[in-house]
Amino acid sequence: MPLIDGLTTLWDKLLSAQPAPPPLLVLITAVVALAVVVTRVPWRVARNAVTIAHEGGHALAALLTGRRLRGVRLHSDTSGLTLSAGRPSGPGMILTLLAGYVAPSLIGLAGGWLLAGNRITLLLWIAVALLLSMLVLIRNMFGVLSLVVTGGVVLAVSWYASPQVQAAFAWTSVWFLLFGGVRPVFELQRVRSRGRMPESDADQLAGLTPFPALFWVSFFALVNLAVLVGGALLLAGPILSDAGITL
Repeated sequence: MPLIDGLTTLWDKLLSAQPAPPPLLVLITAVVALAVVVTRVPWRVARNAVTIAHEGGHALAALLTGRRLRGVRLHSDTSGLTLSAGRPSGPGMILTLLAGYVAPSLIGLAGGWLLAGNRITLLLWIAVALLLSMLVLIRNMFGVLSLVVTGGVVLAVSWYASPQVQAAFAWTSVWFLLFGGVRPVFELQRVRSRGRMPESDADQLAGLTPFPALFWVSFFALVNLAVLVGGALLLAGPILSDAGITL
């Protein structure tokens, strides 16, 4: 039947591995992603993607721990807010607060694992599915616009772009999440040191646990740096293979 044949073809396309990218592409995408993270204006725009991942981490943790998710807001200053109802303390609240700053890096690590197997199409379609699922949780217009634009770009690349462009886009995006997950942690501590974020995730965790806010900031930093190293090793597979190095 045509419908079954079409679904089978689509399934095969999703699960099939694409050709490994040339080592130069992997290196160039890493440099581009790092440049976006460390330069002011590009980071100001691209940081919205990190905020989406951050608030998505809060939302997923809230759902998994049994809290009632009331919605997510994304703001034009790249801040965000996830609202959930439940006990104001306890493991559920702690895990929900904990998930935000580590989510972009962990998503990047998962993306690196898929790219290590050259599952580029699968990665892009999973990204579209996650963005669409998060869209139903958004409670403000800028958040809707941000998700629609981001999801539209990913969908367009996955559907219309050549395999080479898809590979460049996928590797750049995952590198960006790995690098971009680290910078907000240092921004958090800088703003906290000026007394401008008394209700940050780290400060709320300090109020719920025996550990001070600086402990949690350090925890975020160590986790994200460790994930960056692990993700970089996954993404650098073509470079290592070309050099005759196996892990």
